[in-house]
Amino acid sequence: MSHTLESYALGSWFTPEDEGAPLADANTGETVARISANGPDVAAMIDYARRVGGPALRALTFHQRALILKELATYLTGHKDEFYALSHRTGATRRDTMVDVDGGFGTLFSFSSKGRRELPNSTVVLDGPLEPLGRKGTFVGQHVYTSRPGVAVQINAFNFPVWGMLEKLAPAFLAGMPSIVKPAGQTSYLTEAVVRRMVESGLLPEGSLQLLVGTHRGLLDNLGPQDIVGFTGSAATGALLREHPNVVRGGVQLNVEADSLNCSILGPDVRVEDPEFDLFVKQVVTEMTVKAGQKCTAIRRVIVPEPMADAVTEAISDRLSAVVVGAADREDVRMGPLATLDQRAEVRKAVKALLASADVVHGDPDEVEVVGADAEAGAFMSPILLRARPDAGEPHEVEAFGPVSTVITYDGVAQAVELAARGTGSLVGSVVTHDPDVAREIVLGLAPWHGRILVLDRDDAKESTGHGSPLPMLVHGGPGRAGGGEEMGGVRGVKHHMQRTAIQASPDMATAITGHWTTGSRRDVGEVHPFRKNLAQLRIGDTISSADRTVTREDIDHFAEFTGDTFYAHTDEEAAAANPLFGGIVAHGYLVVSLAAGLFVDPDPGPVLANFGVDNLRFLTPVKEGETIRVQLTAKQITPRANADYGEVRWDALVTNERDEPVATYDVLTLVAKGDE
Repeated sequence: MSHTLESYALGSWFTPEDEGAPLADANTGETVARISANGPDVAAMIDYARRVGGPALRALTFHQRALILKELATYLTGHKDEFYALSHRTGATRRDTMVDVDGGFGTLFSFSSKGRRELPNSTVVLDGPLEPLGRKGTFVGQHVYTSRPGVAVQINAFNFPVWGMLEKLAPAFLAGMPSIVKPAGQTSYLTEAVVRRMVESGLLPEGSLQLLVGTHRGLLDNLGPQDIVGFTGSAATGALLREHPNVVRGGVQLNVEADSLNCSILGPDVRVEDPEFDLFVKQVVTEMTVKAGQKCTAIRRVIVPEPMADAVTEAISDRLSAVVVGAADREDVRMGPLATLDQRAEVRKAVKALLASADVVHGDPDEVEVVGADAEAGAFMSPILLRARPDAGEPHEVEAFGPVSTVITYDGVAQAVELAARGTGSLVGSVVTHDPDVAREIVLGLAPWHGRILVLDRDDAKESTGHGSPLPMLVHGGPGRAGGGEEMGGVRGVKHHMQRTAIQASPDMATAITGHWTTGSRRDVGEVHPFRKNLAQLRIGDTISSADRTVTREDIDHFAEFTGDTFYAHTDEEAAAANPLFGGIVAHGYLVVSLAAGLFVDPDPGPVLANFGVDNLRFLTPVKEGETIRVQLTAKQITPRANADYGEVRWDALVTNERDEPVATYDVLTLVAKGDE
């Protein structure tokens, strides 16, 4: 017997008083679960997220939050079979389910990794370099990102009940914002099952995740200027959200990902015998049939050179003829049903609109041969390929959110770009070509209208993740019709949920506020060499001021001979004297850095385990033979690694000459044992 779906609110599961309406199995029409429009108190949920979830998350560092995401992904992966069984009932084949379920868990893993590698083990992120605001260095500016004391409300679409939730939740969680997830009703039983396991895991801080099943009535009414709404769905609903008073005047940040008439362009250089031709055809068929075309990134417009139109149409039709449509849990099925009968009716309506300026060249909108299921009881539909007539308008205006694509012809690259732009903004476009000039012209023409562009050819095909696959490290979103929003993009997506603020202060105050040593701040030169201190003993600002070292001509000659770097400025007195930058023999920059290391390194075994890099190296003043250098090395940033007995220390290195002029500046990166105070 089917159950009525529950919301997870205020730390417990909420059961509606009424039974609710049935949610049908996309394959059979049988009731999977029931959904009620009567949910929990949304105002109380928002208050709980702000009052309980927000403080609990903000008490953790970025690395601690990132590790929770990793542990959560690992836990959910252990229950994958349960989610696969429910996913099939939404109409998803095994391949479709991998995109949704495995793709969702992979997004958690990816954000966990990005968070630990690219964010500090802190609660503040620096944005860009220090900005000197005064001549004497006592007044500086620093941009920082900090967590918002609000809630991230995520209103998701029906087509990706797992990935659609997790790709929004992961960056919000890393940013320190609690989430309220509002799944689309049609497939919310799968989202509810995943959230149950997430809650059961005990990994999430209290209040950091709540689930609202049913209506989102009243959600925006209770939001304010620190809150963010992430919406995926129709352009019409997105427009309604934009008109809400709290968005228009109340400061609520709204991110919309809406309709998208994505295109793929076959380059004019491609012939039938080229590998790019097959790549193009396979890609179109894949994007038509994965998730039964119910993807916001699917190819809706197939833009090809006029002379290639017949060959492309025939090749796509041949491949579509081999696509087996049927029950989603069958191994031999390539394409399952649409999510609901209502969704199928909407797609048929859209196809009818497209037929005003196009003709069907493959498939039948009203009939389909199905294996393992009843074609009418389930929401099954044939893949439909259309061929647009000259000057067709509908393919650039109407989106059939199903297994439907339209072949459109062009004459010249400029027209191909113009046709793509008629979609008025898309999530993704692709160009299949092996001609670099064609690729450049099309990509630069498409870029203002697209959030992501794939260039596919024989060289990248084996590793390509495909036209329709958003990746957690790349932005997902697009301008215009696509909503104007942006999600994911690695750390960009995290910062999207944070507030950027310009801090103006003295260097010492900037250091105190950010926890990151600022140029001009106090340096603490103690009796103990900083390299003798473990991570627990080391403090921001700890410094070694070295002895002097005179750079001799013998040093320069030896370095040139030893390394093979015999550039004339180091070896040819006449040529070096004629150089307007040097006016004589100068030391190699890398010789200066090497000598500086000899001045600050403590040679004996100790807490410093390794040097693993140098960042931001700049040579500022040439060092001539006979000049003296010295170095100051200051602990700039301390980052303990979670689940490891060591951490990273970033040191500020300043090399000066006897006139106190800066010779070189750079960051030294070391691994240091944790130890005890």
